[in-house]
Amino acid sequence: MNIALIAHDKKKDDLVRFSVAYQPLFQKHNLFATGTTGLRISEATGLTIHRFRSGPLGGDQEVGAMIAKNQMDAIFFFRDPLTSQPHEPDVSALVRLCDVYSIPLATNMGTAEILIRGIERGDLDWRKITGESSGTE
Repeated sequence: MNIALIAHDKKKDDLVRFSVAYQPLFQKHNLFATGTTGLRISEATGLTIHRFRSGPLGGDQEVGAMIAKNQMDAIFFFRDPLTSQPHEPDVSALVRLCDVYSIPLATNMGTAEILIRGIERGDLDWRKITGESSGTE
């Protein structure tokens, strides 16, 4: 599966801890992340991660382009709901694309726990069966 890892500044520590906890599962998949988030996760876990630009510089849109081309299977985007984001329209567009293309999106630790366990169990295999998956693992 192709999985994106994104976090706003005040949520990066949470996503790094989450990635460390689930490193054995994440290593089985193709990982993508926005700038600093990807660097921090890679340094903490040793995982290979394709890094896009930072979110405000277009990284969110690069992930969105992969969604639109059916090249993304799940997204972990730890958002900070209490801080205004200068690139909020890009964030909203990414969330909208997930809804349009039925891409599972976890925006907080609680939902991330459910999504990662679902990936582990094979709950997203329907994307492969129906041909809606990127087909890469």
